[in-house]
Amino acid sequence: MNKNLFEEIKKELDSFDGDVGFYYKNLITQEEFKYNENNKFLAASIVKLPLLAVVYYLVEKGEISLEDKILIKDKEKKDACGVIKHMPKDIIMDLGTLCKLMIVISDTTATNAVFNYLGNEKVIDTLIKLDLYDTQFNRAYFDDYRESIGINNYFTPKEIGYLLEKIFKRELISEKASFEIDNILRQQQINHKICGKLPMDYPVSHKTGEEEDKTHDVGIVYSKEPFVICFASYKVDLYRYEDFIRRRTYDIVKSIDENLSIYDEINNIKLHF
Repeated sequence: MNKNLFEEIKKELDSFDGDVGFYYKNLITQEEFKYNENNKFLAASIVKLPLLAVVYYLVEKGEISLEDKILIKDKEKKDACGVIKHMPKDIIMDLGTLCKLMIVISDTTATNAVFNYLGNEKVIDTLIKLDLYDTQFNRAYFDDYRESIGINNYFTPKEIGYLLEKIFKRELISEKASFEIDNILRQQQINHKICGKLPMDYPVSHKTGEEEDKTHDVGIVYSKEPFVICFASYKVDLYRYEDFIRRRTYDIVKSIDENLSIYDEINNIKLHF
């Protein structure tokens, strides 16, 4: 990325009211650009990505299986993102399917089912084993009591960038686990931010997060030189910040290759779902 583009991005970040964070790393040249990259942000749905990593870590250790069956009672369904809330009565789903729903359509009921199945202490302990110290999944979604006493979920742009880089290098947990996590992230259906100005089906492995006062997106963009990019915000003009995410991701891809070429090895990353 050329110096002028770095300066333009920094100037625009400086112009936002509220809190913003940004982390970029070219995974070929190792070039980085950081802005409030170590600040903790309320996570919204971003924390579903490290929870996915926790699941695959525990699967790798033989403590759980993606075939494990989980009961979701009708009263546990949440009126938020997802499809499970529309399914009648109590249902039983396997852990692997819940993980896919958690990421691909950001299903909140699926996320709570996974989180509660593992248990809060197990999740926190495993995040630390994954070297995620500032990434905190401390409560299920819509746990009003824990939220009322200040217990929340957090992430930092740099730490999630580190997680994504390990996925790209196939060094997160194992080559197989990294591949499968990347594969799920590539199926993401909420694509109006990082992917918003890129050609349809441009390869991006990412996870979004949004609530009434925050909007985030973090991912691996498989441009000619793949890069990690992480956007975080809190109490900003959400429409303007999401436009910033779209434009600046596109600008970076364009600065790497004018023709918006994709990674030469992308065909070796075969998708399955």
